[in-house]
Formats: sequence, C-alpha cells, structure tokens
Amino acid sequence: MKRIIKKVAVLGSGVMGSRIACHFANIGVQVLLLDIVPKELTADEEKKGLTLESKQVRNRIVNSSLEAAIKSNPSPLYRKSDAGLIQTGNFEDNMKDIATADWTIEVVVENLKIKKLVYDQVEQHRKPGTLISSNTSGIPIHMMLEGRSDDFRKHFCGTHFFNPPRYLKLLEIIPTPETDQGVVDFLMHYGDLYLGKTTVLAKDTPAFIANRVGIYAIMQGLQVMNKLGLNVDEVDKISGPIIGRPKSATFRTLDVVGLDTLANVANGLYQTGEKDESRELFKLPDYLQKMVENKWLGDKTGQGFYKKTKDAKGKTEILTLDLNTMEYGPKQKAKFQSLEMLKPIEDLKKRVKTFSGQDDKAAQFFNESLYGLFQYVSNRIPEISDELYRIDDAMRAGFGWELGPFEYWDAIGAREGVQRMIEAGYEPARWVEEMLEHGKESFYIVENGQRRYYDIQSKEYKAIPGAENFIILNNLRENKVVWKNTGATILDLGDGILNVEFHTKMNTMGGDVIQALNKGIELAEKDFRGMVVGNQGANFSAGANVGLIYMYALDQDYDELNMIIRQFQNTMMRMRYSAIPVVGAPHGLTLGGGCELNLHVDHIQAAAETYMGLVEFGVGLIPGGGGTKEMTLRAADMYADGDIELNDLKNVFLNIGMAKVSTSAKEAVDLGFMRASDGITINSNRLIADAKAQAILLAEAGYTKPVQRTDIKVQGRSALGMFLTGANAMFTGRYMSEHDLKISQKLAYVMCGGDLSAPTEVSEQYLLDLEREAFLSLTGERKTLERIQSILTTGKPLRN
Repeated sequence: MKRIIKKVAVLGSGVMGSRIACHFANIGVQVLLLDIVPKELTADEEKKGLTLESKQVRNRIVNSSLEAAIKSNPSPLYRKSDAGLIQTGNFEDNMKDIATADWTIEVVVENLKIKKLVYDQVEQHRKPGTLISSNTSGIPIHMMLEGRSDDFRKHFCGTHFFNPPRYLKLLEIIPTPETDQGVVDFLMHYGDLYLGKTTVLAKDTPAFIANRVGIYAIMQGLQVMNKLGLNVDEVDKISGPIIGRPKSATFRTLDVVGLDTLANVANGLYQTGEKDESRELFKLPDYLQKMVENKWLGDKTGQGFYKKTKDAKGKTEILTLDLNTMEYGPKQKAKFQSLEMLKPIEDLKKRVKTFSGQDDKAAQFFNESLYGLFQYVSNRIPEISDELYRIDDAMRAGFGWELGPFEYWDAIGAREGVQRMIEAGYEPARWVEEMLEHGKESFYIVENGQRRYYDIQSKEYKAIPGAENFIILNNLRENKVVWKNTGATILDLGDGILNVEFHTKMNTMGGDVIQALNKGIELAEKDFRGMVVGNQGANFSAGANVGLIYMYALDQDYDELNMIIRQFQNTMMRMRYSAIPVVGAPHGLTLGGGCELNLHVDHIQAAAETYMGLVEFGVGLIPGGGGTKEMTLRAADMYADGDIELNDLKNVFLNIGMAKVSTSAKEAVDLGFMRASDGITINSNRLIADAKAQAILLAEAGYTKPVQRTDIKVQGRSALGMFLTGANAMFTGRYMSEHDLKISQKLAYVMCGGDLSAPTEVSEQYLLDLEREAFLSLTGERKTLERIQSILTTGKPLRN
C-alpha cells in the first residue's frame, strides 16, 4: 500500500523523544508529543492555586521537555518556528489522538514492563494499518510483541535513532519475523529520503549493529591502553581526527554520552553474550566501575575522564583523570613521532596505511585496536548482519567514523591485515580467508563508477542496494576526470553535466579554484549542458584564501590585490551570466567566498546542514567577491514597486556587519543567502545527485543566458546617514571598536550606492567597483592585517 506520513505521534518526551519530534517537524510533518501526567504539584504550581487536574500541570512534563529541547544548543530544529508543528499532550487525556497519526513511535523509559503498558493503550486507539515502532536501544524487539494483535505485530518494527537525531545520521531498522516486508521497505526508504538518515537494516540481536561494534571498539581500546601503559590524553590524541574519528575521540565521547550509558550497554552485552567470543571484554574495568559508583558520569555530573574547573586566577581549566591514582591533574601533552609523520598526509586512507606501518606506542595502540576490531566484525557476520557494508554504514553514521571497520581493513590491505592480525594473536573469520583464497583482495571495489561490496554467500562483488541514488565523486576519479589542477577537479557526472570539486585545505578558494570555475564554464558552454559546483569534503568552503590576501597586503602590492579581487568578482559574475545553468551544492561551512559563489549561481541545492554566511567583517573586511553587491541587489528586489524600506536594508546590513551564519539551510533562506525557490536536500548523501537533477531540469526547460542588471535602486544619502549615525552611536556606546566603525562605514557606503543625493538606479558593475574599492582600502589597514594574522595563526579573529 502507498503510505504518506502526514502526522507522527511520539510517545515519551525525554531527551530522545523530544528531539525525534523536533526532527520530524524539521521536515514539515505534524507531531503529537505525549508523556505521563505528573503525580505531584511543584511549589510554584501550588502558589498559583493549580491542581493536578489543571491542563498546564497535566502537560507540565511534556511541555518542559520540549521547551528544554528547543533551547538546547546545538538546536534540534532547523528553524525555531518549526516547533509550531508540534502539539503536546499526555497519555491519559490525549492517547486517543494517536488515531490521527500515520506512525506512532514509542520512546519511553528502557523498561519492558512499562513499554508493554504503553502498548496496551496504543492498541486501544491506534488506527489499524498505521506504523508502530520502538526507539529502544537495548530491549530485544520481539519481546515487545507479547499479547499484541496481529495487525500490531505486522506493522511493528524497531527504529533506533541515534542522539542527537538531527545531527547523527544513523537510523537502525530492526524488524521482527512478523514484520511485514512492505513496512521494512517503507521505513528504509523514508528514513533515507525524508529524514536524511543512513538507514541500516539490523538483526534483532543485543545492541543491534552500531552499539555492538562501537562498545566493543571502546572496550578493546581500554584494554590495549592498559597493556601499553598509555594515559587518557594520549589515547584521545591517537583516536581522534588523525585516524578519521571525531574530535571527541574516546574519552571525551564517553563523557558526552555518559559513563552510565556505556556501563548499561556493556553490562547488557556481557549478560547476553554467552556465544560472543569477546564476552569477557565487556566486563567494566575497576576504574570504570568506581567512576560509575562515584557518579563521575561525565558532562551530566560535571566530571568524568575530564573535569572543568577554574585556576587561582579564575581561568577555566580542563583537568584529566589519572586512572592509576583516580585523581585529576593538568592535561598532559601527548607527543608521538608517528603522529608527527602523519600531519602532512591529507588522504585518510594513505594516513591509515602509513600509521599502521610505524612501531611506536601510538602505532601499536592503533594497530592492536584495529586487529581486535577486524576479528570482532568478521565474526559478527551473519550474526548481526548478512552484509559487511551495513556494519561500515552503521559505524560511519552512528559513531562519526570516516571509515568503517572493513574500510580501515582495506586501507591497510585485506591480505596484509590478516597476516598482521595472526602475528598479533588475533584470528579473522574463516570467510575472510576464503575471500582471499578466491583471489578477492579487498572488501570493496569500484566498477564503472559504482562501489561494490564482497558478498559472502555468492563469493562475488555485488552492488550496494540504493547506491544508484547517490553520486560518489571519489568513485568517478578513475575515468571521469575532464580537467584538473592542484586545487580542483572537473568531473563528468554524465547526462551532459559537469561538476567542479574543490580539494584545497578547508576547500578555501584561491587561484586554482578560480581557474577551475572558469574552465568548468568554458568546457560546459562548449560540450555540455550544465554545471554543478559541489564536493563531498567536510565543508563546502571556508571562504577565500585569506593567506594570499595577507601576503599581498603585507607587501603593499595593491595592483596585484586589485587584480585578484577583480578576477574573483568576474568569476562570480560568470557563474551568474554563463550560457549554461550553474547549480551550487553547499553543505557544512559555506562561508565568505563560498557563500558569495552560491549567491551567484542559478539554483542552490543545499544540504539541510548548511552553515552559510558572509563573515568577512570578522577579519576586518567587507564581502569583496560580489557578496555586498548581491545582497544590496536582493534588498532592492524585495518590493515589487522597486522601493526599499530602510528597515529591510538595515537588516541586510546587520546580517553582514554581524557576520551572521545560518544554522541550517532553512535559516539561510531567512537570512537572504538562499531564495525560497532554492532546494534543500535532507540526506547529504543525495546532494550531488539532486544538484545534477536540478541542472538537467534547468537545461531542459530551455535555459537562456540572463542579462546583467542595470536597474538596482540604491538609496544614497538618506540611507547612508541612517547607517553612519547608528554605527557612530554603537562606537560611542563602546559596542564596537574604532576599526569596526571604519568597516561599517565602508559597508554602508557600498550598500547605499555611495554618496548619491537621491535614490538612483545603478548597475551591478557600479556596485562591484564600489565594493572592490572598499575592500582594497581595508586591506591597507594595520588592524585588518592583525585580524587576518590572528586567523592564520590561531584560527580565531582578533577583536580590535
């Protein structure tokens, strides 16, 4: 049957429930969020004369939980107004309302008895044929079916979201033997397309896939750490971004998640792991047991492996726990020769291969941790999954690893990894040796631009289901490169569409990237029908290469700077005024020049998690690549009669002056960096494919080259006076520095079209010339150079 999810009921409003509700609201689905009725009044409620029958008392728990979620940082909502889609209530008064829901998700406390009581109520009110699922992370899914109706059983499934649901991409789908296959197929598809998740089909086994493997990896790491005599700071240095893991590494992650959570999952795996060859590993070490007893649970109790405190001068200091003495002390600088060797290696797989070949304690920790992991995951097939790629998907999406276990193995080399494992006392599952015996040398291969995985049953490589919906740029490098230089690559996406991909540090935009953008337009206008600008790095672009600007400004080579800025502006204008459609595919940080580029494309297809803004003010400059011009143009276009209300122009001015950055693509629309007609892709894995589809649509609709604008109405002195008066008041009140005042004056001058006596229509080139002149003049300021130097050396702007 065809399913449309218009309304979801979420039962339980705790940390997970409230945030799951928020994420459904993010995608425009109505939500009914319910929780229990309080049994006692608070002192404040008693003072107000309320009773246990008062509605605000009966909904106090659910409303407080939702309010706390909305106020939390980072926010679970794409924009605060989306909270209006969430209706609250309680189990006693509002359970009947789940009859209007297309999907009911239970997210109550991890207690089977309580869950069954909730399901008793659900059975009374749920509309037959609608979906029902549990967000449990530990209770076997099949145990929840006792006493349930046939229709309930048929439509019931485990749907394990990871916290926080907006940001962590993993959604494990865990069916029971009685779950209808159509329900499983729908949830796998809906989670991917609409919720933006990596949906992983998991078996109903203890802790499912990600937590099973993830907790093993943590416990194995603790054991190897003890064996090698390493400390907390050293392990976090080794197990973080240098090996493709999150910045929180091992112990900071545990503090964030909570040691009680680790203990509960580890204990559960020990109790249910009679057939698990690594069962003993899940026993908590003495220091962990003591920390749990002492309530040193991490962030939730104020101390765990790390403790935030203040020194004698009142300065915040982070202390580290010594696991031998169980006392906190200053963080210790972790230095290993092997880690120093890895810093210049940008390609993660090459870094892994190099690191694995070293022999100091850091490399020994890395290798032995991996060998144990390789043994464990190879033995978990077919117990937790029939296919190896699902384990990799789960670890990348649920734990934020850049590579899954089998991908790490491939990076070292499957055969070499087996040899080293055996030498270290670990043994792979028999199927791995069979794979090598059959001449298959890796767990994955790329064939005709598509990634394929080794299938254990057939002993052949198979296409990953659903992968046809994604375009993975890495997979196209073998035979789809059209042109490249050191900073960018132009790839043929097929169907007449090119893609320009940056691969500089933080994808910053310098000469190589500008050259590639122009080359892409040239090639597309000649032999193709459209172009996408997108990449699959951590961020779209952190902006222009300020190091280059700093170098020329320091040498006072203003002719060269003028040429560079003019070239950047001309390239942005070429994005807008080419003969073929150009689609931007921003994601993650899209700042400064990266934002300016997207302001000039024909269509933006943005990932939901896009953090876009014109941030040049922070380094003592104004947007100089067409950003100031474009935002002025958009302000002028806000009203059909061509008049600009000064308040709206002021809002645009403040967005630039305050270097505002959107916290989502939806907010980028609110801030004017995206248009309402631009698209948003919830699942970032689909972003390049969606951008390509938009480029094709524009081409097939008969795209014609636009004409440059000469009708931009600017306000001249009337607005300029307002901006300068406001900026001076801010300076006099000490809300901004003298240098900030100077930047504000330059920005106002450009946005008002200069010192014009009356509102006047001007051209884009007129505004670009003003913008470039202002930008150049600011590069000659000592304070600007100091700010740029601070960015280059510390990563943070200097406020002066």
